[in-house]
Amino acid sequence: MKDFSYFQNLTNEIGVTSEVHFPVMIVTGLERAHLREMVLFKSGEYGYVFSLHRDTVEILILSREAVLSGTEVVRTNSFVSIPVDETLLGMVIDPLGNPISNSHPLQVSTTVSLDMPQRPLYERTIIKKPLYTGVSIVDLLIPLGKGQRELVVGDRKTGKTSFALTLAREQAREGAVIIYAAIGKTQSDISRLQHFFESEKIDDFLIISSTSLDSPSLIFLTPYTAMSIAEYFSSLGREVVIILDDLSNHAKYYREISLISRRFPGRDSYPADIFYAHSQLLERAGSFMHPAQGEVSISCIPIVELVEGDLTGYISTNIMSMTDGHIFFDTNVFYNGRRPAINVSLSVTRVGSQTRGPLAQEIHQRLTAFMIDYEKVQTLAHFGADLNSGTQSMIKKGEMLNLFFGQNYKTTVPYLVQILFFGLIWNDIISEYSSAEVISLREGMLAVYDQRRFATDITAMDQITSFDEFLLQISTKSDILISLCRMAARSKTS
Repeated sequence: MKDFSYFQNLTNEIGVTSEVHFPVMIVTGLERAHLREMVLFKSGEYGYVFSLHRDTVEILILSREAVLSGTEVVRTNSFVSIPVDETLLGMVIDPLGNPISNSHPLQVSTTVSLDMPQRPLYERTIIKKPLYTGVSIVDLLIPLGKGQRELVVGDRKTGKTSFALTLAREQAREGAVIIYAAIGKTQSDISRLQHFFESEKIDDFLIISSTSLDSPSLIFLTPYTAMSIAEYFSSLGREVVIILDDLSNHAKYYREISLISRRFPGRDSYPADIFYAHSQLLERAGSFMHPAQGEVSISCIPIVELVEGDLTGYISTNIMSMTDGHIFFDTNVFYNGRRPAINVSLSVTRVGSQTRGPLAQEIHQRLTAFMIDYEKVQTLAHFGADLNSGTQSMIKKGEMLNLFFGQNYKTTVPYLVQILFFGLIWNDIISEYSSAEVISLREGMLAVYDQRRFATDITAMDQITSFDEFLLQISTKSDILISLCRMAARSKTS
């Protein structure tokens, strides 16, 4: 590790800390400093240049403790960068790349800068590969694509992180690298995240963590570190899913830094450049050309916490304008007992539908139209209106679909199982089943899928292009399909 004297001889320039407003240090004497350049204090703490003024430089210190006024500081002539390598997978690191978990030895040979230039437009491609989350209500009603930036928004404790973990499990099964940025979380939250990935036997994951005890300037770097690492694995030809949990917390720490540095506050006291801070981060995700793999993607799932379900908040509306849609976790839906607590009518996906085939698009259109009509009829039923047999059948089917859409975050439902089960419900084949029988049937179907016991023609059901042909095949094969599922459910129970 190079020391203070080495950098002093290298740059031939030394500064002095004149004011301390933790985490902002006002330094004089660094006339040739650059933005985002790393500096070293004589007491051993690192920082980086946050702002340049005529006679002074603002330094954000990365340690938990401030330095004393009068402490000498030198430039390092290098920008903020982190070590990165495939050996990092399976670890928990801080935003500077230092390991927090000791489960793997750190042997890293490459570094990447946090200020990577934006990829040019000619390297970007149209998003056309589906991103399956393993959550039925999302995959069928709010489809996503690889390379999409989809905001997950809602009040605290409504299931946002649980959804992100279910998505991570499904994408890890498909071979993607999972990058999880835990921004200003508690140590217990980070431990639970690590336990989740390890208990699910997911190897290709990396957690970039900063706790609420860390310096605000270190917390501010967390999502940028995660995105730089995601770009590194994308350059290797790997599909990457990056989860930013959460950007509302990130914005609060950035607001704290900006107010301490006496920047002019804007709406809700956030700095004027908060939009730029988030947009230049999220724009680094997408689908890109790769010389060996053809196409690779960085799919970004930013999470934002609302207050009392207010979708019109400053940070949430900012990020909605940057992303390709949002999934709204509604408190009212949560209190009604539905899991995941997603309000489909207030959720949006702008590019996900173009990644689906003709059958999936037809299922999406029919299912969306049906759920809208079902909500209207359900409202009338609450007023005690007389309902004819057709309306009663619609309510029964809607209840069955809601029962199917309900799932624990530990349950991942593959897309084939989703459409097979949808076909059974849509054709009224299981309309007389009780709630317990429906859940048991789904568990059996998941067991059959995991054991690869579906016949070849059933496995290829999602390749059918005609919706009517799909329903006909479901009717023809429903008996053998249900028999297989029941046997699997019984063997799983025993």
